[in-house]
Amino acid sequence: MRSLKFAAIIAAVSWFINPSYAQQLAGEKSLLPEANYGNSEVTVEKVLGYPLGTKITSPADMSRYFEALKQAYPKQVKLLEYGKSWEGRTLYYAVISSEDNMADFDGFMQGMQALADPRKTNSDKAEQLIDELPGSIWLSYGVHGNEISSPEAAMMTAYHLLHDQREQTQRWLDNTMVFIDPLQNPDGRARFVDRYYMSVGLEHSGDRRSAEQNEPWPNGRTNHYLFDMNRDWIALTQPEISGQIDALLKYYPLVFVDLHEMSGDSTYYFTPEARPYNPLITESQRETLNWIGKNNGQWFDEKGFDYFTREIFDAFYPGYGASWPLYQGSVAMTYEMASARGHLFDRTDGDVLTYADGVQQHFIASISTIQTVSERREALLQKFWEYRKSAVEAGEDGDVRSIILPAKDDPAAARKLASLLVEQGAEVKQAEKAFDVCGTDYEAGAYIIDMAQPAHRMIRTLMDKQVDMADDFLAEQEQRRNNNLPDQIYDVTGWSLPLMFNVDSYTCDDLPDVATAFVEEGRIEPGKVTNPDAKVAFLIRWGDMNAGRFLTAALREGLEVRQSELAFTHESAGEFPSGSLILTRADNPDGLQAKLKKLAEASGATVEGVDTSWMTEGPNFGSHNVSKLEAPNIAIAWDEPASPYSAGHTRFVIERQMGYPVTAIRTMQLLQDDLDGLDVLILPEGAYSGVFNDKSVEKIQRWVSDGGVLLTLGRASAWAVETGLLNTQLERKVPEEGVTEPDEAIKVDGKVIESRDQFLTEIKPHGADPDWVPGALLNAEVDTKHWLSAGVKPQVVSIYNGNDVFTPIDIDHGRNIAWFAGADSLLASGFLWDDIAQQLPYKPLLMWQPSGKGMIISFTQEPTYRAYMDGLNTLLMNALFLAPAKAQ
Repeated sequence: MRSLKFAAIIAAVSWFINPSYAQQLAGEKSLLPEANYGNSEVTVEKVLGYPLGTKITSPADMSRYFEALKQAYPKQVKLLEYGKSWEGRTLYYAVISSEDNMADFDGFMQGMQALADPRKTNSDKAEQLIDELPGSIWLSYGVHGNEISSPEAAMMTAYHLLHDQREQTQRWLDNTMVFIDPLQNPDGRARFVDRYYMSVGLEHSGDRRSAEQNEPWPNGRTNHYLFDMNRDWIALTQPEISGQIDALLKYYPLVFVDLHEMSGDSTYYFTPEARPYNPLITESQRETLNWIGKNNGQWFDEKGFDYFTREIFDAFYPGYGASWPLYQGSVAMTYEMASARGHLFDRTDGDVLTYADGVQQHFIASISTIQTVSERREALLQKFWEYRKSAVEAGEDGDVRSIILPAKDDPAAARKLASLLVEQGAEVKQAEKAFDVCGTDYEAGAYIIDMAQPAHRMIRTLMDKQVDMADDFLAEQEQRRNNNLPDQIYDVTGWSLPLMFNVDSYTCDDLPDVATAFVEEGRIEPGKVTNPDAKVAFLIRWGDMNAGRFLTAALREGLEVRQSELAFTHESAGEFPSGSLILTRADNPDGLQAKLKKLAEASGATVEGVDTSWMTEGPNFGSHNVSKLEAPNIAIAWDEPASPYSAGHTRFVIERQMGYPVTAIRTMQLLQDDLDGLDVLILPEGAYSGVFNDKSVEKIQRWVSDGGVLLTLGRASAWAVETGLLNTQLERKVPEEGVTEPDEAIKVDGKVIESRDQFLTEIKPHGADPDWVPGALLNAEVDTKHWLSAGVKPQVVSIYNGNDVFTPIDIDHGRNIAWFAGADSLLASGFLWDDIAQQLPYKPLLMWQPSGKGMIISFTQEPTYRAYMDGLNTLLMNALFLAPAKAQ
């Protein structure tokens, strides 16, 4: 009894100290007063215990609410699971429509599948489907866990559709199948909600200096592995996105909306998007985006909500949730609401933004878009059919009829790329025999992509080596640079999957005449052991992720593995590249054969048994060029000032793609504790000068000298230069001709300026840093004679993001293992400013510097960027596993 009385007192006091809440939006009716909801047992307040919009709902409670809707309306609501988050939370979506539509849900799915493939569905059947099928919309909420209002709006949207008795809402349900993904990122939201309510005091604070408004590292935006999942739609590294794509390819919703939050001092943003536009987006799709934006504008005008369009958030990079569906024939868009980042936010204009304000405006945008889909149902279905039909025709009539991926040089990367295309809805086949086409011979196993298919534009945006921005847009950006204004390029400009995977791809204007089999999903093709009863040893060729996964698994199993720094030729097994692995029977326990079979199947590696150790070329097993590998203790700096993205991406690549555990150590522990017992310490991208002091640098230097391997990535490499750990320099921007150091005198000699070009030169700064590059793919050359590049091709492709340019390390201090290619071949994909394109050639990408018994290995760019730069993985694995063996 005492506890109940105490709870009642606390509740009363809470209401008393927050009297302003009485005037704020609270509950479903307050968000849309004109609705006719009547009585209901499934309001948020009755199910969860608080009025809608007055509390940030946890992922668990959100699931409870949607389960309650399903129980109350079993004939109108389906809840379907599409995966699990890394932390084990269920990922699901709700489907809501009229009872008649839901009774034929399977028929709807089959109808959309038929409409999506004009090779199998003729025009008469398509016309029938367009006449009969409901329209469809997919509303995705909460991809960023600290963008908190949209998941609450998902609950409100579902409630409204099921409870509003007005004729217009019933008509929407008759015409439309509404898919609601209420929470794309439950792990990030859980992190935010737990932290937020731990920081709340006697009353909520809108002061942007308050603990409520300032999230600790890594904040709630990202998922468990700290990915911005709104960049993952081309690489599909995270289950929250790959599972969602599986669902989208079942139903092909005609409209996709990704609902976000932005600065609390802003208003509301919706379609149409800003420039640049991806040229593979059609004019018909642009027309639809304008239909939707205009109807949203009418709703917002009626409600008195401010909004804007076209100024930011472009549609160029295809890896956003609001971009990916466009290349399947749907239309997709981003909605952005000013964020309270809690219950209240004090805006600079003096107004107070509330959490419920965000819920209401996201809800209004959601139902406005549903209305457009309902009223434009037939036109949207027609546009979808025509898009898919024109995609097939573009493949038949275009200059490129097929793309071929040879599977020999890097079978792991080729297989992953082929599977990734299949996962994106493309058809890929694999040749069962050798063949020749367009004057080139290919071996059996090569992957063939026929471009005459409905996913034609999706394939192009993923596989084309270059997607150009419009010339007039680029000219405008140059003008902005001349005026010292930031450019308007929002994200990376190069993303070609073959380049990022460092996989050769070839185009042909013909289709190969060879027997093929369809490729099914599966990024790893099971490996095998040849000659499993070998008497002496087992060998694995180094250079792809199959071998890498095998190595990490073997080390974790406690097997003894050796690695050759040099290439060798075995008398019966043939040639093996540098870095190849050796497991001898003599060094390993009984039962080796069974373990190797299991590891080969799981990793994809081919393990070749040999009955002799005799080599015809290169080192024998006992050579000093063959190193025994130990299972290293790998640690990564975690917490401020490391970039959450870089730290998370790097840990993910090592743990989930390479299969090896990483110890995350908070930076304060690195400051306070010794580094004994660590073999490799990774410093991700980050501004470490603000945290690591001189004593920290000295401690790291001593640890390296005692045999540690320090691995720095991106800006951490710049920090290593600034502190003297790494013996090279950072470069300023190359001065342009005519740009001189300004005279500091008050009066200077007069100068005649004869042209606008000279004027623009005169106003340029002296000694500036290089211009910022938002993200391009650059070619780099590799020193293949160093052990750190074992198994690596002579050329790799790297992301270049930022503006750091390093001078090459002096040969007396170390080696430049990889450097950016010459000016004529530097740019692999994307866009570079002319001045930095002239400055980057022959500047280092990867440097190695021995120091005492240990070494510093510095990537000047992030090899783990977004976990999609697979072509750099072998260099990274050499740094992680071979480098500790080389340390003394």
